Amino acid sequence: MKISASSSRFCSKLVAVALSLIVFSSAAGAAEAPLRSRIYVYDLRTHSSKLVFTADTIWEAPNWSPDGKYLISNSGGLIYKLVFKADGTVQTPVKLNIPHDYDCNNDKAISPDGAKLAFSASRGDDGSEVFLADPDGSNIRQITKLSPSYFHGWSPDNKTLAYVAQRNAGGDQYDIYGQPAAGGEETRLTSNSHHDDGPDYSPDGRWIYINSDRSGKEAVWRFSSTGAGENDAKAEMVVSDSMEDWFPHISPDGKKLVYIAYPAGTPTHDPRDVHIELKLVAIENDKVAKSQKMLVQATGGQGSMNVNSWAPDSMRFAYVTYEALP
Repeated sequence: MKISASSSRFCSKLVAVALSLIVFSSAAGAAEAPLRSRIYVYDLRTHSSKLVFTADTIWEAPNWSPDGKYLISNSGGLIYKLVFKADGTVQTPVKLNIPHDYDCNNDKAISPDGAKLAFSASRGDDGSEVFLADPDGSNIRQITKLSPSYFHGWSPDNKTLAYVAQRNAGGDQYDIYGQPAAGGEETRLTSNSHHDDGPDYSPDGRWIYINSDRSGKEAVWRFSSTGAGENDAKAEMVVSDSMEDWFPHISPDGKKLVYIAYPAGTPTHDPRDVHIELKLVAIENDKVAKSQKMLVQATGGQGSMNVNSWAPDSMRFAYVTYEALP
């Protein structure tokens, strides 16, 4: 999520989108200059990245389908389905059936059982809310009652949505909340006065992993999925390096954690033109390793890996890099 209403999380509507097999060209809104986006898939078996899609507009936050057959990614306030071809690249993206008056940001994911799509979007002058739809984007219903709210993760039993939200009027404190996918009241899961973001469930449902600056810098923390307790006493820091550590994502087999690291001192995850590193941490017997392995160095940032992008095989994940157009 973003920490200001003017954040670049809210991508401007594209004036036009011209499709080709692997390249999109369009005129972007005045809020942000167009960039070249490249979606890659990193394979832990070969220790290499494969380019699967290129666009001369901003694309963000690829999320893998539970059946492994496609990615979903957002661009220009819309969400698209990108089906894999036999060669590992993707077919021409197809827009989901979410109406154009939903200005979708980069927070979305297909439920573990493949039955539903959760996503965040704003409509008109309203702030971001969390919505639920069929996987093709139809039959939308609103989940949250207050904004701003930014979806980030599904519980493994498909019953609960985790999101980050700001609820202190006039303030900038963002905490983690949970709410039943079937509807109901939200439950506040953290209460620390610092900035919490990026909730992602462990596959066994025991933990919610987040990034938080409560240690003085962005680092990876986790707490019981039932909540961090009074004064967040149940929260523990599990990853902290020399950089600003954002958006931890746990592999489906529960044995690996990947996250995005920004240069030290970067105040938010808004920039798209900074040196980023994607790092891997092992998880064994519920213990998070103290060392991290750097997998990717690139230019990127906002939109590179906001939501969980692991493939079902736990050996691949998707990410985005950016570069200025010539």
